[in-house]
Amino acid sequence: MATSTTTRKKSSTTIKELPPNPFISEIVDLASKQRSNDKKVEVLKKYRTDALTAILIWNFDESVISMLPEGEVPFERNEVPVGTDHTSLRKEWKNLYHFVKGGNGGLNHIRREMMFINLLRGLHPKEAEVLILTKDKRLSTKYKITKDIVSQAYPDIQWGNRS
Repeated sequence: MATSTTTRKKSSTTIKELPPNPFISEIVDLASKQRSNDKKVEVLKKYRTDALTAILIWNFDESVISMLPEGEVPFERNEVPVGTDHTSLRKEWKNLYHFVKGGNGGLNHIRREMMFINLLRGLHPKEAEVLILTKDKRLSTKYKITKDIVSQAYPDIQWGNRS
C-alpha cells in the first residue's frame, strides 16, 4: 500500500516589493492582499506618503465631507500604457482640498466637478478608481483596509475636526 503525503505550500512571510514611487492604487492593493492585519499595517507603514495618508484620511475620517456628488463619475479613462501619459495621486494629492468641505469654498459645484473629472482623466485608471471610491468613502468595498488598520499603521493621525 502506497502512502501519500500532502505537502502544503507555506505562505510567504515577505511582502512583495513595489517599484520606486508606486501608485497609491498599488499600495492599497498590496496591503489589501495581505492575510493578517499586522502585515497590512506593515505595508502601509513601509509605503507611507503624504498622498496615501491624505486618501486614507479622506476615506475614513467622518469629519471630512466630500463636496462632490456621490456615485459614478462620467469621464473618459486614460487608457495609454503605464509610464507614458499618466499622472498619479502621489503628484496630485495637494489638489484634493478643492473637493472637500472647508477646502475651497469659492468654487461653484460645476467648476469643482469639472476639475475632478479633469483630474480623473489624467490619472492611471486604477488611481482614478481609488479616488472615486475615496470621494464616496467606499475604499473598503474594494480593498480590505479598515480605519482600525490605518490607525494602527499611522497612530499620529488625529481623527475628526477637519470640516
